[in-house]
Amino acid sequence: MRLPEEFRTRAKRFASAVIRLYVQLPRSRGEVQVLGHQLLRSGTSVAAHVREASRARSKDEFVSKLGGALQEADESALWLELLGEDCGIDPASTLPLETEASELLAIMTTMIKRTKGGT
Repeated sequence: MRLPEEFRTRAKRFASAVIRLYVQLPRSRGEVQVLGHQLLRSGTSVAAHVREASRARSKDEFVSKLGGALQEADESALWLELLGEDCGIDPASTLPLETEASELLAIMTTMIKRTKGGT
C-alpha cells in the first residue's frame, strides 16, 4: 500500500512542529517537561508510523501501522490540550497543532475505514 506523498509530508511537518514547540517549552517547570516529552514522543511517532504504513505488504499491515499513527495522533492531541489548559502554555502555540492532530485523525480514520471496506 502506498500513501500519498502529500500525506506523508504532512505527517512529517506535524512531527517537525511538535519538535519546535518542545524546544520552546519552559525548562523550569517539571510538569511541562513531562508533558512536553510525552508530546515529543507521540508527535514524532505519528510520522514514523505513517512512513511504516506506506511500506506495508498487506492491507492488514497497512491498517495496523496506520492505526498506530492514529493512536499517536490522538495521544498528541491530549498532551497538547493538557499543556494549554492545565499548564498555561500559550494557546497560540498549542491550538494550531491541536487542529492539525484532529485533521490527521480524521484523514487516517477515513483511510482505515476505506481500506477495511467500510464507508
